[in-house]
Amino acid sequence: MFLNIPNQPISGFSDVSLSIKREDLIHPFVSGNKYRKLKYNLLQAKAENQQQLLTFGGAFSNHIAAVAAAGKLNQFQTIGIIRGDELATAIAENPTLRFAQECGMRFEFISREQYSHKTETAFLNELEQKWGSFYLIPEGGTNALAVNGCEEILTQTDADFDFICCAVGTGGTISGLINSAQTHQKVLGFPALKGDFLKEEICSFATNQNWDLILDYHFGGYAKVSPELIAFINEFYLKTDISLDPIYTGKMVFGVMDLIQKGYFPKGSRILMIHTGGLQGIEGMNIKLKKKKSPLLITQND
Repeated sequence: MFLNIPNQPISGFSDVSLSIKREDLIHPFVSGNKYRKLKYNLLQAKAENQQQLLTFGGAFSNHIAAVAAAGKLNQFQTIGIIRGDELATAIAENPTLRFAQECGMRFEFISREQYSHKTETAFLNELEQKWGSFYLIPEGGTNALAVNGCEEILTQTDADFDFICCAVGTGGTISGLINSAQTHQKVLGFPALKGDFLKEEICSFATNQNWDLILDYHFGGYAKVSPELIAFINEFYLKTDISLDPIYTGKMVFGVMDLIQKGYFPKGSRILMIHTGGLQGIEGMNIKLKKKKSPLLITQND
């Protein structure tokens, strides 16, 4: 199925042209790169006659929410293995887990030490003995089929852009973009996590060398934010009517616009930012910010 996703221009720059691909508009609950990553995995699960999807994630995981919603839409039972056994009594206060449960997802809450074994065969065998046969979707959704789905983000209508920019979590989305980008295009990834460890993971899926990681805009690490980032996301929303999640896309857009101001991009460059969705995480972030008595993210309901 071809998705006619619009590229929305962002005004205010004289030396470059900036647009954002509105992948967040794909679906209210299975949007952005989560739709792309799940598309071929769900088809494979059906081909294998599996009835259950099992996956992993944290307290406010976009991936957990998307798998739960996609499972409900496609008649799969879903199982979420959740990092943090203390969350078992906090579902009602957690918008992500509450939504997933409302979609029919069943949970197993495990310690962080147990969670570190999530890719080990012995641990997966234990889960199968408990839950029965399942189709495994890895944490964050990244595998070869997910990369195939992400290769469909760019279309011929995007061929005129010089730079493709996206947030990076597990490396699946940027790998798909790298594989489908035109030879003249440079793909820039903005990791939401500290460190340079993602390069090896990306190289295992990416077939081209037309990419780089920009490591300066993680704001302290995964799920870490600052008043400056929150203020930027709110200002961007008020100017463009586009909501950005604070974990991934918000940091990437901040980084791109900061680099424009610093003259990183050659004059006349055409830049396309990929909005990878994740807007369900805004409510959870606002819960954290409210506890700290910090400014909140503006939402469409405000």
